[in-house]
Amino acid sequence: MFGSTDSRAPRRALLSTALAVTVALATLACGSDDAPALTIGAGDSTQSTLLAEIYAGALARTGARTAVRAGLGARPAQLAALDADTAIAVADVTGDLLTALDSTSRARTPDDVNKALNGALPEGLTVGDPADGTDLRPAVVAAATTELPSSLKDLAPLCPGLTIGIATGPALDPMHAPLDPERDVIAPLRSVYGCAVTRTVPFSTSEEARKALSTGEIQLAVLSGPVAYLSDGGADLTALADPAYVFRAAMVLPIVRKSALTDVQLRKLNYVAGELTTTDLADMLRQLRDNHADPADLARTWLDAHAL
Repeated sequence: MFGSTDSRAPRRALLSTALAVTVALATLACGSDDAPALTIGAGDSTQSTLLAEIYAGALARTGARTAVRAGLGARPAQLAALDADTAIAVADVTGDLLTALDSTSRARTPDDVNKALNGALPEGLTVGDPADGTDLRPAVVAAATTELPSSLKDLAPLCPGLTIGIATGPALDPMHAPLDPERDVIAPLRSVYGCAVTRTVPFSTSEEARKALSTGEIQLAVLSGPVAYLSDGGADLTALADPAYVFRAAMVLPIVRKSALTDVQLRKLNYVAGELTTTDLADMLRQLRDNHADPADLARTWLDAHAL
C-alpha cells in the first residue's frame, strides 16, 4: 500500500548502529591488550628487583600493562635503558644518585639533596617523590650497653680516644657502594661534627664489625647501611643519631622518563613513596634472602597491605 512504512527499518538501523559500536569497543579493548607494557628496569641486586616489582605492581593497579626487566647491571646501564626507552622507570636512592650525577655537590640534608638532584638529572628524566620513611644511610652504632652519647653531635670530645670499626666490604644496602674510610667516614665526621677520629679498623663485613663491638675491640662501628638490614635487625646495637647528615640523605625514589606516565600513574608511585619504610624493605629483603620468597609475591602482598 502506498504511503505505508516498514517499521522494521528503524529497528534494523538501530541494530546496525549498536553492532558497529560493539565492534568498535571490542577493537579498542583488543588494542589496549596489545599496547606496549610499561617496563620497569632493575639492576642486579635483590633490592633493585624488589622495588621494580613494587612499582610495576602499583602501576598495574591503574589499569596499565607492566613488566619488570631485571639484570640491567649498575646505575650507568640503568640510566642508559631509560635513555633508550627500553625501561620507563628504575628505582634508586637519593644521595647515591646525586653522588653519581654530581660528585661536586655538597648537599647532605633531604631537602638539599632533593633540590640538587632535580638540577643534576639528565635531560628527559624526572623523579617521583622520595620515600621519606626510608633512611638507607650508613649507620654509626655502639653496643646496646654502651654509655656513649646517643647522637653524633655530642661525640666530638670523645672521638680522639675511640677506636672505630668501618665495614668496607659489600654494602648492607646492595644499591650502595662500599665505604671508603677516609672519604666517606673520617673526613665527614671531622668536618661536620668536629669528631677527630685517630684510630680506625677496617672490617670486610658489617657482621665482623658488630662482633668486634661485642668483644670490646672497638667502641663504635660504621655499618654500610641501616641497622635494620642486619640479619636480625641489630637487636644488640644502638644507632647514634646523625642530625646534621654526616652521611648524605638516602631515600628510595623512582627515576622516570618524562611523559612516559600519566598523572594518575605518577600519583600512584607517589602513594607508594608515602607508605614505604626502611623496616618494610628490610623485612622483605630478609624474606628474599632467608626464605627465597618471590619478589613479585612480596610486592603484591605489600601493596595489598597498604591498600595500594
